[in-house]
Amino acid sequence: MSNVVAIVGRPNVGKSTFFNRLTESRKAIVDEQSGVTRDRHYGKVFWNGIEFSVIDTGGYVEGSDDIFEGEIRKQVHLAIEECDLILFVVDVQSGITDLDSEVAAILRRVDKPVVLVVNKVDNNAQRLDANEFYNMGLDLPLYMISSINGSGTGDLLDHVVEKLPSPQDIPGEDGVPKFAIVGRPNVGKSSFANALLDQERNIVTPIAGTTRDTLMTRYRKFDFDFFLLDTAGLRKKGKVHDDLEFYSVIRSVRAIEASDVCFVMVDATRGFEGQDLNIFGLAQRNFKGVVILVNKWDLVEKDTMSTQRFTETIQEKIAPFTDVPILFVSALTKQRVHKALEMGMKVYRSKNLKVPTAVLNKTLLPIIEQTPPPSLKGKHVKIKYVTQLPTPVPSFAFFCNLPQYVKPPYKRFLENQLRKSFDLEGVPINVFMRKK
Repeated sequence: MSNVVAIVGRPNVGKSTFFNRLTESRKAIVDEQSGVTRDRHYGKVFWNGIEFSVIDTGGYVEGSDDIFEGEIRKQVHLAIEECDLILFVVDVQSGITDLDSEVAAILRRVDKPVVLVVNKVDNNAQRLDANEFYNMGLDLPLYMISSINGSGTGDLLDHVVEKLPSPQDIPGEDGVPKFAIVGRPNVGKSSFANALLDQERNIVTPIAGTTRDTLMTRYRKFDFDFFLLDTAGLRKKGKVHDDLEFYSVIRSVRAIEASDVCFVMVDATRGFEGQDLNIFGLAQRNFKGVVILVNKWDLVEKDTMSTQRFTETIQEKIAPFTDVPILFVSALTKQRVHKALEMGMKVYRSKNLKVPTAVLNKTLLPIIEQTPPPSLKGKHVKIKYVTQLPTPVPSFAFFCNLPQYVKPPYKRFLENQLRKSFDLEGVPINVFMRKK
């Protein structure tokens, strides 16, 4: 499980630009996808052979100054509590503000690595001005950067990867799947976990969690054997601010990265909202198996078409990755709870499926011959054979004469044929075109 770095600071210091600059090295992780809200808040950085997650805490809050400053403090405190290293971003052009000083006062008491990042340093005169931030009394390394042109970010990243602790894996056993329960606050994650674990507590073996308070529990019953990662209900109520979407995102990042399959829990009484889509996107872009659980279904007034309408709404929002199992459950009444576990195990097995090359070619080549790639500029693409790559998730390489002429729509066609032929429901698939 990789480390998490948080970007904190007041608004208008260039945090989002800085975030985009850092995550450019892994565009496949942070590219915006249709309908995914606030995708800019989370991404991956790969530097000098080390990978870590980076989260932009935002900084804008509508309302009075008091509410504004209060929300900033909440986000800073949550970043301190959840992250491994903090990047405190300030703006050289505006100098030290009262809000900068307030954030600095909080960070002064932190026992985690903190780096002061002076942004918008575009010339030598501004480099001299940046020395003003030493007056905040922070005994921190100071790095001068320009998010716009990227100057200084290399030295900063060198320092960051040097100070990050060694990544820690949540302990477990090889071959035993890890299921994570993720979702917005108050969707019923704890209730779902209790519906499983409270049935017979002697069937579970508690395992020590990490310093991040991710709790993993062994579940053995009804022919199931897996680890359950539950991040819900572990914080003291005084430290939880459900109104902050940042909280649910950062906790979900931890659980998603450590899991094999994610149960993305949705509140049926509120519908499939933007934050649900955001968390689904995190699981998808981390190449995890996904099962969507629509909880509190017993509280919804239903007719004969309610399930179909809700399912179609979700599929429309998560497109094009629509081949995801959607179950309607009630953690309170334990309705379809074990059906969810069955589906989780099915997705886990599909995620680890290895298809022999001979079977792939026998199945797919006739389909490709019947529906070949469209010709482009008078060029005809001929796919010769296909093989599965040795990756943690199903990835397939199609070897052809002109891979550059195979466009995304045809790749989605190939992906759909793979799903139909080998039952890969709930599993992200990679399709690569290679030169024969």
